[in-house]
Amino acid sequence: MHVRTCTRGFAAAFALAFALVGGQASAAPSTASGESAAAARVVTYDASASAEFKSAVDRGAAIWNESVNGVELRPVAAGQRANIRVLADDGWPRAQTTSLGNGTVYMGRQAVDQGYDTVRISSHELGHILGLPDRKPGPCSSLMSGSSAGTACTNPYPNTAEKAEVEGNFGGVLLRPAEAPAPVLVMD
Repeated sequence: MHVRTCTRGFAAAFALAFALVGGQASAAPSTASGESAAAARVVTYDASASAEFKSAVDRGAAIWNESVNGVELRPVAAGQRANIRVLADDGWPRAQTTSLGNGTVYMGRQAVDQGYDTVRISSHELGHILGLPDRKPGPCSSLMSGSSAGTACTNPYPNTAEKAEVEGNFGGVLLRPAEAPAPVLVMD
């Protein structure tokens, strides 16, 4: 019993300290037996500059939340700094990852003008921020096949392998604040 109390106290102190230095932390929920269950890592996103794509971005985040347990995408709270910024522009959709769970998504109008589905674009680009690479060429059943699946493909859901990879990426990984060296730009 004493070990559980100390462990809970340490976990709470760690979460508070992590939050104070600018990280996103969430407490592990208790199960019926009183043991701590692994909590999803919370990754916040700011879609306020995503213009006409805001609902597609929110839907893309919801799809990832339905698909995996290790990470949860949430809209950023007022006054907080987001892990992910989502912007609309006239170029091709792309993601610039600064570190796992952090970066910028560009919802490019060029792909939409060519007939690509906005929710698939959003889910795909968020997949890059969650650590997934492009897998081209690929079938429509692979979210990370991106544009190679063609404009008729509207599937916004990750397949089993993609889900497993994201779960593995977030198993025990602490997220860093949005500033990180060596950004990676993924053009789709």
